[in-house]
Amino acid sequence: MKQITEGVFFIPGQDEMIPDSHVYLIGNPDSDDMSLIDAGLMGKGRYKIESIQESGVSLSNIKRIIMTHTHLDHMGCLGELRQAMPHATLWIHENEAALLENGDEKAVYGMDMFESMCQAQYNIKPGDFCFPVDRKLAGGEALEIGGATWEVLHIPGHSSGSIALYHPQDKILIPGDTVYADSAIGRFDLHGASGPQLRNSLLTLADLDVNILLPGHNRIMENVPENYIRQTAEQWGPHLS
Repeated sequence: MKQITEGVFFIPGQDEMIPDSHVYLIGNPDSDDMSLIDAGLMGKGRYKIESIQESGVSLSNIKRIIMTHTHLDHMGCLGELRQAMPHATLWIHENEAALLENGDEKAVYGMDMFESMCQAQYNIKPGDFCFPVDRKLAGGEALEIGGATWEVLHIPGHSSGSIALYHPQDKILIPGDTVYADSAIGRFDLHGASGPQLRNSLLTLADLDVNILLPGHNRIMENVPENYIRQTAEQWGPHLS
């Protein structure tokens, strides 16, 4: 687990046939109030847990798991993490929280073909991603967690309940799969996705002052160029209408 800056740590994903999302741990380790951002792919729970423990952080210090969205590559090992941290609460945007609680896994798999393939590949059973959600986020919240304030932005487009977390003081953005390094963006052809919404969400993020970009996949960006997200939005704009 790599420290990005004070109170922000990075566990890189370990991609297989399906990508494994990065996981971020935020909060001062002395605060006893840390948060895990996203979980990762099936079978990656042990790797994520060992990465945390080997850094000297106690699992008991992690009070919540916040999902940027509920696609399989981000929440496949959520059950593994919750088994290791039964005390940790689960926070998800309300649009996708309701689906999970009702056992509707369309937002997890994104498409029927992908669902049947993953269930066969990973021995997943229907209902494995039915979870009670402890806090349903709406966007607009200012979360006082881990000795810092993180703003929640609802950024639909990649999925209906995608959120970003933004730390204005240190200019850190965790955008899930909405925007990546190298002018890449998240796909917009899955259940609940929308090209026009994704474009609007990119423009919302473009208004932020971002120095460190911590996306769900690929490389992280430090010293983000000015107007990087806006230029990315303009580059992709014709494909998102």
